[in-house]
Amino acid sequence: MGASKWLRIIPVAFIMYMLAYIDRINVGILMPYIQEDLKINASAAGDIAGIFFVGYLIFQIPGGILAAKWSAKKTIFILMLLWGICATAAGFVQTEGQLKVIRFALGVAEGGVWPAVLVLLANWFTTKERARANAFWMACLPVSAMLMAPLSGFLLKLFDWKTVLIIQGIPPIIWAFVWYAMIKDKPSEARWMKQEEKERLLTELAAEQNKTVQSEGYIAAFKNKTVWGLVIMYFLWMTGFYGYTLWVPSVVGTFTKNPVTLGWLTAIPFTCALIGMLMNSYWSDKRMNRVQHVAIPLVIASISMIIGQFVTLPVLQMVLLSITAIGVYAPYGPLWAIPTAIIPAGVVGAALGLQNAIGNLGGYNGPKFFGVLKDMTGNYHAGFYFLATALFLAAIMTFILGRLIRSNEESRLNQLIEK
Repeated sequence: MGASKWLRIIPVAFIMYMLAYIDRINVGILMPYIQEDLKINASAAGDIAGIFFVGYLIFQIPGGILAAKWSAKKTIFILMLLWGICATAAGFVQTEGQLKVIRFALGVAEGGVWPAVLVLLANWFTTKERARANAFWMACLPVSAMLMAPLSGFLLKLFDWKTVLIIQGIPPIIWAFVWYAMIKDKPSEARWMKQEEKERLLTELAAEQNKTVQSEGYIAAFKNKTVWGLVIMYFLWMTGFYGYTLWVPSVVGTFTKNPVTLGWLTAIPFTCALIGMLMNSYWSDKRMNRVQHVAIPLVIASISMIIGQFVTLPVLQMVLLSITAIGVYAPYGPLWAIPTAIIPAGVVGAALGLQNAIGNLGGYNGPKFFGVLKDMTGNYHAGFYFLATALFLAAIMTFILGRLIRSNEESRLNQLIEK
């Protein structure tokens, strides 16, 4: 298949979601300044960081439905404008309560973007291409963190935290119009595609749609115990993932008070995360093993978090923070291949929606309880033990789900033998 759609769709979607992720996690590096200015404790800081994910839950399913029934392009365009306005408005808050409300609204606006992009990619990329398309798109997560940290550090040298939020909220409003101009909902609308390439792609997509199993809907997914296993696993992983991502800048801040140095140091773990994420996904595809490439990185992250609480030398702490970053980001590629291997075809679409919607509430759980434990103990140790436990339990749940994969494979093999 021609390269035009890869060069047209993926880069625009990559930048779009990169901006979303920056506006989601930038409070992590700004948090010490927010706490000092608003006179709030670590528990309240955890609330501010995590309440985004309560809002994020609300528009997950409606966003996917709007994209599928109406237009993914227009849905994302409107949501980009809304989240840009919310992100910018965060720079005008005067109280802790106002910032929580804005962060909640930001979560609502961003919540519909993820399912809408999946709908868009399904309209453009065949099944055999979709894993790569998702991988290229999701690589924006560690890249966003890499860029956000030094950028925020540099801006903090020049402005206060409120101005930084305003500056970082403007790009998605501008990019929304680039998105609208560049993206089409379907290949049939793309004037920039060669006619031969367009017809070949439309034929292949139509053939796949004819084979598509009818969805049994969310009620069937709610009744499926395996789906809830996936939801629990994802919730535990997101607890550790966002607890780490949103609090690591505060930990690095104990090494230096210079905001520029803080930004560059914070970028180091996320750079390692990007490399680990890409290598783990490649190795998982090569070995065709998903479970080990999800669970083992989570175990490594859990262990490195715990070891880090017994190390005082900043250089060694940075090494362990980087190993942890690799562990919490590396599962992203292989994880999304697991549901299709253990969930019936008619339920898997709804299962993925529930997994992402409910599981992402871990993004509130992690930062919040980390902050509570920081207030109770006066240090970061108990918080990291909590996150490490969540990651380890996520790994155990992944191994349990892996047994279902093996059971399903054996069942299919027996059916083939009987035939």
